[in-house]
Amino acid sequence: MNAGDGINEHPTQALLDAFSIRERLGGVEGKKVAICGDIMHSRVALSNIYCLRKLGAEVTVVGPPTLIPKHLAAALDVNVTYNLREALNWCDVANVLRIQLERQNTPLFSSLREYSLVYGVNRALLESRIKRS
Repeated sequence: MNAGDGINEHPTQALLDAFSIRERLGGVEGKKVAICGDIMHSRVALSNIYCLRKLGAEVTVVGPPTLIPKHLAAALDVNVTYNLREALNWCDVANVLRIQLERQNTPLFSSLREYSLVYGVNRALLESRIKRS
């Protein structure tokens, strides 16, 4: 087991995330996991998809269309949505990723402020999810 291969994978983080889900929810199989944010540039996202799918979780990725690889849904058997509220209402677990500006050669969304308004996870958003449950 290694800690990753540079820009592609981070298997030790995926194992830690799977362990945390198991510890908190009693298991990974059958759980719905939303991975939110910069999917395209995240080695954590890819490793989590591989690990969680292998352990029986259903995975949805959510973020701007410019930050989600077009082939992802078919290639890795995940759901794709661009609606954060929809993903948070669906999931048992949300894994929120940071925007990796250092890996972007060109801007992939208009501004950090706009991104934050549409895809930022905050207390009010999470509390509105809890009230609907």
